[in-house]
Amino acid sequence: MIATAPTHPRPSHILLHAVQGWGKTSLGAMAPKPLFLMTKNETGLITLIQNGQLAPTPWMRFPRASSRFADEAESLTEALAMIQALITDDQPFQTLCLDTLNGLERLCHEHVCQQSYDGDWGEKGFLGFQRGYDTALNEWRKLLNLLDRLREQRGIGTFAVCHTQVKTQANPLGPDFDRYVPNMHKKTWDLTHGWADLCLFGRFEVEVLQEKSKGKGKGKGGGTRVLYTTYTACWDAKNRHGLPDEILMGQDPSESWQLLLQALQTKE
Repeated sequence: MIATAPTHPRPSHILLHAVQGWGKTSLGAMAPKPLFLMTKNETGLITLIQNGQLAPTPWMRFPRASSRFADEAESLTEALAMIQALITDDQPFQTLCLDTLNGLERLCHEHVCQQSYDGDWGEKGFLGFQRGYDTALNEWRKLLNLLDRLREQRGIGTFAVCHTQVKTQANPLGPDFDRYVPNMHKKTWDLTHGWADLCLFGRFEVEVLQEKSKGKGKGKGGGTRVLYTTYTACWDAKNRHGLPDEILMGQDPSESWQLLLQALQTKE
């Protein structure tokens, strides 16, 4: 049987890594009918709501043995269980916001270290020959498969935010160079990057003024937020929607989402 394109486009799996303070969480809160899954120590959404920076936005709560609820997932098992509940139950949400993706990776590594290496992070355990990162990929695939099921069965897309970092890239053709990469292990990121529909990178536009008497330049500006959609030597990004390479993101989260949406609709 020959497959044909669906009449209605299915929601996308979107990844966003950006520099500190760029507005990753705020942008995710503008997605269609969002629900946040926050990971341990990543409760910026609550702070933004309490300070009046965002309108009240729902997030998952996790039951504890002490008969209390916590606002963030403290284990991979909790996170997977809540995603499974979204698949099973009839929910009004359209976007699952993962805040943060690198936080989920940490929970995944903690789970694997405990289950497969008796809690040993050392050379005889998780870090020995870097084998723990390979073992963790099997658990990470379970997460990605659940997110695929959530999209296919419930029509709920993913908006995952991630911290970024500057790392030196080995260059076999010349000098090594620095670039922005997500703050995740390379093997986890490579798997996730291939799975996603869009991988976006956000930073502040900075003009560098070169001083003749000094080797280093002087930064200027930094108030304009830019979203990048394609790979360069400086950062990881990609999209399957034919987006422009750069999108100026405006002054507030609502405007930023509308500008991204306009770019997507222009290319559909």
